[in-house]
Amino acid sequence: MGLKHELALAYSHRHAYALAFSAAMGAVFYGWDTGLIGGVLSLPSFQEYFGLSDLSPSAKADLSGNIVAILQAGSFFGALFTGYFAGVFGRKPVLIASGVVFIIGSVIQCICGLGMSQTVALRLLYFGRFVGGVGVGMESALVPTYISESVPRVIRGRCTGMSQLANNTGIMLSFWVNYGSNHNVPYGEMQWRMPFLIQIIPGSLFILLMLFQPESPRWLVEHGMYESAAKSLSFASGKATDDPAVQATMTEIRADFEGREKTSVWKQFRMMGECRRTALRCFVPSLAMFFQQWTGTNAINYYSPEIFASLGISGTTSGLLATGVYGIVKVIAVFLTLVLAVESMGRKRCLIYGAMTQALTMLWIGGFQGVHRNDSIVPASYVSIVSIYLYAVGYCIGWGPIAWVVASEVAPNHVRTAALAVAVAVNWLFAFTIGKITPIMLDSITYGTFLIFGVFCLIMATWAYFFLPETTGYALEDIKYLFEQDMVIRAIQDAPGGRIFLRGRRAPGLEELRLAVEQSDASSEDEQSKKDIKGSEAVLEEVV
Repeated sequence: MGLKHELALAYSHRHAYALAFSAAMGAVFYGWDTGLIGGVLSLPSFQEYFGLSDLSPSAKADLSGNIVAILQAGSFFGALFTGYFAGVFGRKPVLIASGVVFIIGSVIQCICGLGMSQTVALRLLYFGRFVGGVGVGMESALVPTYISESVPRVIRGRCTGMSQLANNTGIMLSFWVNYGSNHNVPYGEMQWRMPFLIQIIPGSLFILLMLFQPESPRWLVEHGMYESAAKSLSFASGKATDDPAVQATMTEIRADFEGREKTSVWKQFRMMGECRRTALRCFVPSLAMFFQQWTGTNAINYYSPEIFASLGISGTTSGLLATGVYGIVKVIAVFLTLVLAVESMGRKRCLIYGAMTQALTMLWIGGFQGVHRNDSIVPASYVSIVSIYLYAVGYCIGWGPIAWVVASEVAPNHVRTAALAVAVAVNWLFAFTIGKITPIMLDSITYGTFLIFGVFCLIMATWAYFFLPETTGYALEDIKYLFEQDMVIRAIQDAPGGRIFLRGRRAPGLEELRLAVEQSDASSEDEQSKKDIKGSEAVLEEVV
């Protein structure tokens, strides 16, 4: 009965899942470019072609950091300025443009070194990765927004989390392409060009699929296109435009945007601090993105062959094979999380349990490397290798997919474009930072790298427990009430075992909060009316 119900529900929302799948294809090329570079850097053919094999360990680490981090630099600017274009032209056209920009960057990376010196080739590689990064940043800033604005609330978390599943799928595929290229392509420049060539495929598929998807209904309402917005909602929900559920959602969206239609992105940036509640809701997405990077996940994505080598897995092929298995583990873990946990267990518990798993595994790896200072295999080495895979499971339960879900849900509708642009820019800023400093940290403080990430995971588990209300099951238009009053009490109340700390205290329910806000707004209007009447009487007295 349960399975039949879930299958029937999935079928009724098939258009919403198709929309989410199409948009999430952009996250495939995002993940592809993220996972690809670590394996390419480990290929001896690439190192020889660009002169890395002739450098000292510290110089090699610095140059590797530059090659990795330049993509994040492009992504930072792509994410930061995408909000303006998405606000003016719509989500869909800008998403398609992001795919075009990514393909251009990929082509440049494919041709670098043809008929040019090593120095010029390296500069062209930097440029190609920067351009590709702009496309990746544009995609990463818009896909969660587009999905969360377009699909029904009952599957919103699952659909938004699909972008992380697609991201991990891209990472996994790039790991195996690197392994196959090293194993099957003869030694030479084609060995490292092949991964760059193949990444054009997901970018092209993304553009093709997005051509058939509708515009975000909330963007359409914001720009006064109510009929088109109703059609977009109807498509995603699989119901007629005059269906009561579609009309009720339209009414909620229009009420939320009332008086705020066609707000420019620059004005949205100013409005992010209009009141305490709005400022807090705009801060949470950026904090979630900051935390996601400091889990250390991209340190492993970028430099997994080197990390596995430090745990005793020697040889380029063996390191790439272990990395490929790591990618499979992440895809399976995210898939199971989206199917089984994100809607039933909730966002908050996923973040807490995921962060604790990551913290324990990172602290174990750091402690092991601190005690065992050489690359020889001992029984604890196998525990550390398993810990890497368990770390991936923890990330995929929590801060991988759920951080994006929380960010897209908590951001206020009327400043969503600006708030998420800032959040994704923060994500890429610290992705750049970690991509740049990780090889240097691994070379200088070695095991301390993992201890730092482990401590950060403990901090983010604490934050999720005490300061993040549960958002599962609430309409986007209702999430504002969760931050209205007693937010900390509500957050602890929603946490596992949290009621023990409250000693009978409870946060107000949604209906109670909605009524209080409506009464407050009515009182404000009455006060304003009284002031207007007094002002009119004063003018009349002066005239008389």
